[in-house]
Amino acid sequence: MTLKLIKQEVGPWPMNSYILVDEAAHTSAIVDPGADAARLLALTQGTQVAAVLVTHGHADHVGALDEVRSATGAPVFINPIDANGFNLQFDHTLSDGQLLTIGNQQLRAIHAPGHTPGMTCLDLGDGRILVGDTIFVGGPGKTWSAEDFGTTIQTMQQVVFKWPDETRFYPGHGPSGAIGQERPDFNAFIARGWPPDLHGDVTWEA
Repeated sequence: MTLKLIKQEVGPWPMNSYILVDEAAHTSAIVDPGADAARLLALTQGTQVAAVLVTHGHADHVGALDEVRSATGAPVFINPIDANGFNLQFDHTLSDGQLLTIGNQQLRAIHAPGHTPGMTCLDLGDGRILVGDTIFVGGPGKTWSAEDFGTTIQTMQQVVFKWPDETRFYPGHGPSGAIGQERPDFNAFIARGWPPDLHGDVTWEA
């Protein structure tokens, strides 16, 4: 038995919120409640919401956080670096390697800094990973300085592209992808090099 994964686009951007469901245990978790709380809560009907998981603190990922917390009473988990940096209230920290239980299933937190200092991925343990804005199809998450882009590249080399090729990643915007499909373009990007001041919206083809 694995966690059912439901993707819901919300907000004007739009961004991807996710619902994780252990159907046997009638238990769920909400990941990145960016907007449209009522739509997200409707997807959890028939389950107990055990947790609200926040990959990072940007406003488009937490716009409905207070409403969801109030409606469910579920504890909020986030890396404290982002909680403090974005002034977010939380109940429990998310730290690298931490195991979280949803019903009878477990997932693992992976610290993946770059887009934000506290960016956290959620490994479902079956080849699926929720990555927030760490990586998208075609490139990494946006950065606001060359230093942050350097951190992103470190995360790509030491974390993301250590995952097996068959790993499916589910980002905070746009479609899901596979590590194996991204790897050749990433390797080519590394081999070419990049200007020392590069940052912003970067693609592997840049």
